[in-house]
Amino acid sequence: MALAFAGNDLVNFIGVPIAGYQSFLAWVDSGLSADNYTMEILSEKVAAPTGILFGAGAIMIITLWTSSKAKSVIKTSIDLSNQEETVERFQPNFLSRFLVKTSSNIQDKINSVIPEKTQKFIANQYIKPKPNNLILKKDRPAFDEIRASVNLVVAAILISIATSYKLPLSTTYVTFMVAMGTSLADKAWGSDSAVYRVSGVINVIGGWLLTALIAFTASGIIATVLYFLGDIGLFILVALVILILIKNYFAHKSRRKKEIEEENLDLVESKSIKGVIFESSKNISNFTKRANKLILKTLDGIGTQDINILKDNINDVNKLKKDLERVGDDVFYFIKNLEDTTTEITSKFHMSVLEELENIADSISSLSSLTHKHINNNHRGLTFNQIRELKELEDELDEFFTRIVKTFKTKNYIEISEIFEVKEKLVSSLELKIKSQISRTRKDESSPRNTRLYFEILNKIKTIITHYVQILELYSNKYDDKIDPIL
Repeated sequence: MALAFAGNDLVNFIGVPIAGYQSFLAWVDSGLSADNYTMEILSEKVAAPTGILFGAGAIMIITLWTSSKAKSVIKTSIDLSNQEETVERFQPNFLSRFLVKTSSNIQDKINSVIPEKTQKFIANQYIKPKPNNLILKKDRPAFDEIRASVNLVVAAILISIATSYKLPLSTTYVTFMVAMGTSLADKAWGSDSAVYRVSGVINVIGGWLLTALIAFTASGIIATVLYFLGDIGLFILVALVILILIKNYFAHKSRRKKEIEEENLDLVESKSIKGVIFESSKNISNFTKRANKLILKTLDGIGTQDINILKDNINDVNKLKKDLERVGDDVFYFIKNLEDTTTEITSKFHMSVLEELENIADSISSLSSLTHKHINNNHRGLTFNQIRELKELEDELDEFFTRIVKTFKTKNYIEISEIFEVKEKLVSSLELKIKSQISRTRKDESSPRNTRLYFEILNKIKTIITHYVQILELYSNKYDDKIDPIL
């Protein structure tokens, strides 16, 4: 596979530059002017210098080993061919739904004429072996060794045939399509995942086709600029390319840094109630960190009337909800993995915690949307006193959330009682701010819209605190330090 890749990609990588370099050397040796020199030399075999081949190969190896973009391409291919349920990166579209529905209808018609015994025989060939529960779900292989071998052999054969016929092709495209074909044949795409996986394939193929169209258009523009502007056009284009490369590098680096820093929620795979308490504590800690940032950004954004902060915040809230949805989608597998003696208690606890987290996420989403809508509609901003009180509230919320993060990160659940004390002060502060706003409203200090907005902000935060109290009570009631967790 490596040789097949290298044989084709190396030509794609250095073929055009080497041809240009050899043409330049031939023109220099000819002594003719550029206008009188013709390119018959390119009809002959062009021998690439060994040093350049080694250098190009080294660059390819280093790039494949270190490039985060190359890793993201591989991750996309593996995610779309995964035989397990995984986080779906692509959303369904009209075409993917149409293809899946059409294929399902065709399958139903074919099944109606195939004998039942034959169907059972075929179905028995696709029985998956039971997964090893000692290996965490996230660490399990995406597919078995048979499919992996088929992927390698078929892709290598196709690429080698193309190379033998001197046909340049996209080795990544060939490998990707082979992986998708074997995934379909291996029934890796079930009824619950097919519409997402097909959408992913369509997006990837569409991206490649769009890239080809953009490259074709860009080539025409570059040729036109060079023809009319000459050397000046060349310098402009080189400067533009450098700027684009630098911008793309830092944009990708920033995006990767944000993904790494983001506190992701993990799937819970413990079997006992205390194991679930211990394992889900990390999720509570990470979720609360993100919730704290989102709420504080919302309050900052409405105070400064910064529409960009509020707009970015809505995107971040949607990411949080999507991450939470992924954990919720795993409830089926979570319950199947539980011990028989604790199934009901543990599953109810896990689902109750998830429900409260979803309620908190919905409240944060509502808070972000209503503040964004207020500023986006150019309504009057909050008054000085309202902003001052929100700044005070930020500090109080930060203390409350920091206590929760610390408690669940260290798994020191005895400190939950101290969080309740902080909560009482926070609720009292909220009630006081509501009373102050009522008093200001009677004096006509603010407009109807910002008064309503201010009340909604305080009530949403109060709702968030209430749901956090429910989570704290769940952990406080179920935790027993005398029982060892079974993870």
